[in-house]
Amino acid sequence: MASPTLPSPTPGAVTALVGALLDLRTWQAFDVDADGRVLAGHDERGSVQLVEIDPDGTRTALTDLPSRCTGRYVPGRRQVVVQHDQGGDENMQLSLLDLATRPTTPRTLEQLTPLVADPAFMHVLRDVTPEHLVYSTNRRNAVDMDVVVRSWDTGQEETVWDGGGYVADTVVAHDGRSVAVTALSLQPASTLVFLAGPRAVGDGQVTDPDEHAAHHCGGWTADDEGLVLSSNHGREFSAVVRVALDGSTWSTLVADDEHDLEVRPSPDGTALVVGRLVDGATELAVHEADGTLRCPVLLEQRGVADVVWATDSSRFVLTFSSPTVPGSLLTVDAATGAVSTVVDGREGVPAELAAGLVEPTAHRVPTPDGERVPCFVYTPRAAAPALAGAAVVLVHGGPEGASTLLFSPVVQALVGSGFTVLVPNVRGSVGYGKRWYSLDDVDLRLDSVADLAALHAWLPALGLDPARAALWGGSYGGYMVLAGTTMQPDLWAAGVDIVGISSLVTFLENTSGYRRAYREREYGSLAHDRELLVRASPLTYLDQLRAPLFVIHGANDPRVPLSEAEQIVEALAARGIPHELKVYADEGHGLAKRANRKDAYPAAIGFLVARLGR
Repeated sequence: MASPTLPSPTPGAVTALVGALLDLRTWQAFDVDADGRVLAGHDERGSVQLVEIDPDGTRTALTDLPSRCTGRYVPGRRQVVVQHDQGGDENMQLSLLDLATRPTTPRTLEQLTPLVADPAFMHVLRDVTPEHLVYSTNRRNAVDMDVVVRSWDTGQEETVWDGGGYVADTVVAHDGRSVAVTALSLQPASTLVFLAGPRAVGDGQVTDPDEHAAHHCGGWTADDEGLVLSSNHGREFSAVVRVALDGSTWSTLVADDEHDLEVRPSPDGTALVVGRLVDGATELAVHEADGTLRCPVLLEQRGVADVVWATDSSRFVLTFSSPTVPGSLLTVDAATGAVSTVVDGREGVPAELAAGLVEPTAHRVPTPDGERVPCFVYTPRAAAPALAGAAVVLVHGGPEGASTLLFSPVVQALVGSGFTVLVPNVRGSVGYGKRWYSLDDVDLRLDSVADLAALHAWLPALGLDPARAALWGGSYGGYMVLAGTTMQPDLWAAGVDIVGISSLVTFLENTSGYRRAYREREYGSLAHDRELLVRASPLTYLDQLRAPLFVIHGANDPRVPLSEAEQIVEALAARGIPHELKVYADEGHGLAKRANRKDAYPAAIGFLVARLGR
């Protein structure tokens, strides 16, 4: 039976579709207090703001700040620590929201009490205990991240860790005084775990700084005598392990020889929520502290779930998203695995719009050197004659990132407009083992770009027209758009570059100081690998570029400076290549505000329709 036919997409139709998809509300769970209230993030106001959900389902909007925010409850007090920045600059500030009196209207920034405020530096909320606030900051030298513990009673602060580099996470022990720090290693795609405080042994180093391995400290054991990590130490896929505080002994608790595992220990240390990453989806189960299976957690469909434990360890809340669910909040009984709904992410989705949402199929795309690139393919439910056979390859950021089975309004808008969308996990992506995410390190960078050519060569197998294929990507994905269109000029008919890198040299020279060292571990260093960086930079190949480009950037981007967009657009203009540039004064690394997304994305999709339609 032939697919139903769509009319050729007009600019007005594209704008309406993208607008409807971006208007779908999303939810995130940030914390759960002792009384069962959920501190959530909700984007009804145009960016993610705080909302409190009572056990009876009552929702109270807590904040209305100029930019997106997150938060955590202060245990034992009706207060919330709010983390916020200004216009996407990522210089996080910490403020206090008092809930002793339930707000009748959302609080503005001026109505919050500043806790840690210096807009020139980052202050990242890491943990909150009844006695202390724990955060990481680069205020010592604007480069290295220190871990600071602040007393609620006195306001006094103590720097408990100043080992240098970039802090990825911290977890406070049950004693309230010791802290486990996960920091980025100088090895590509690797991390280290350190201890600070009374339980630190020797110099506090738990893991080997010379090992190419990724570790994440999920928490402490119930007796504070060990740490629970997800780690690929000595193995291909990350397992759940118990590690002695001095790093001398490693005990495997849960492992899978074919999939990476994540872990979230309960606050009391008696249970583990283990997530198994299977082709972009999270499969959950609750385990005892020794790794024994307690119960599976059965979700209605495949998707991605993030875990937030309740303080009493009796239950946890999931933020769940799938290609057809914008974002639900679910409560799981830790004893039985029974799932109940706090917020259904499908509420408010018009039936006609819901009927058009597409689930992808999973594939492995062969490459000339014998690898197989994981790839999701989203196929339109209805055929638009003008776009029949046209494809968009959408590349994730990172590079140590992954495309998963999340809801993406951009993907659904492209599919709804009539494009077939390929969403690959090119070499360098996480979630497919250590070997795969290491295949783009430093001098292997262009092997990842070559995966784009393999995807292009595979298009006829899907019945698609290789002459009408475009690239779309953000951050590292934006780099891949520029690399593909400059290094493979005969393959790509157009590209959409969002906050992408046009030169690895100028990117490393101009990115924020706190990011430079750990980006150099991935791409190569300015001091030692400049020739390699030049060879892997799209700007080097501009004379080959023919594809029209649509470029989007935030003026306040601390990661990929606006200059990366400006220099590629300047080169396009000098060569007479069609292009458009949209710069948003109130955005940073990406578009966090709905109004800006509704301005940029319909225009970008319309740009592709005009160039790939027939």
